[in-house]
Amino acid sequence: MAASIDAVLEPRTQDIGVPVRRLIPQRGHRACGPFVFFDHMGPVEMAPGQGLDVRPHPHIGLATVTYLFEGAFMHRDSLGTVQRIEPGDVNWMSAGRGITHSERSPDDLRHSGGRVHGIQTWVALPVKDEQTEPWFRHYPAADIPVLHREGAVLHVIAGDAFGTRSPVETSARTLYVAAYLEADASLAVPPEHIERGVYLVDGDLTIDGSALEPFHVALLTRGTTVELKAGANGARLMLFGGDPLDGPRLIDWNFVATRRELIDAAKEAWRAQQFDKVPGETEWIPLPV
Repeated sequence: MAASIDAVLEPRTQDIGVPVRRLIPQRGHRACGPFVFFDHMGPVEMAPGQGLDVRPHPHIGLATVTYLFEGAFMHRDSLGTVQRIEPGDVNWMSAGRGITHSERSPDDLRHSGGRVHGIQTWVALPVKDEQTEPWFRHYPAADIPVLHREGAVLHVIAGDAFGTRSPVETSARTLYVAAYLEADASLAVPPEHIERGVYLVDGDLTIDGSALEPFHVALLTRGTTVELKAGANGARLMLFGGDPLDGPRLIDWNFVATRRELIDAAKEAWRAQQFDKVPGETEWIPLPV
C-alpha cells in the first residue's frame, strides 16, 4: 500500500429496497471530514411496475446529500418540499433539530422501469448547528461547476476543490467531487483539505501506484499530494472529506448528535409520532427494536 494511503475500507452490503454498499461508518473509521455516512446505491435494474419506496423516517443533527448517476427520486419532507432529483443534481437536506422525509421512485419511472444508481451520504452538522431549524435546498446539475483537466472531468458537488467552489451551501469546509478519468488519465489531488477519501465507483484506478479495488475507499494521508491514475477501462470515483469534525458524534439509527440525550429524545419523539409529518404521506418506518 502506498505511503500516501492511511487505510482502505471494504464495503458492507445492506438492503434498503435496493442493494447498497456501506463504506462509512466502520470500526476505527467513523468519519472522513464531516462525512459520517457513505452509501453506494445500486446499480440495479427496476422492472416495469417496480420502484423504490423509502417510507417517511426522521433525522436530527445531520445533512443528507443525494447524488445520482442514473434514475430519479421524488423527495418529500415535513417542510412541504416535493422535489424530483435526477443525475447530476444535488439534494441537500439539513435536519437540524429534526425533519421527516421520504424518497420514492417517480411515477413515470415506476411505470417504465429503469436503472437506479447513486451515492447517498450524511454530513454531520457542527455543534452550533445541530439544533437549528431544518432546511432543504435543491441544486440542478446546470448549477454544479464542471472542471476539465487532461483526460478528466470533475463535478464539484459541494465545498471547494481544484480552485473552484460549489454553490451548494455547507456548514463546514467540505470536499465533495465526482470525477471521471479516461483510460490512462492522471489526476493530482493536492493536500488542500485535511481529511480526504477516494471511493472507486467503477473502472480501474491506482493511487501512487497502488491499485484500489472497485467499491473500496482509500483514506489519504494528511499533507500529501497523491496521483490518481486510471487503467485501460477508465475510472469513475468520488473525492470526499474536508475539515475534521468539531468533536465526536454518536450515531443511532437515523440520528446523529453530540449528546446521548438528544438521540434519546429524538427516539422517544419518533416512537410517539411527534415529529412533523410529510404532507400526503401516511406510512412511516418504525423505530427499530
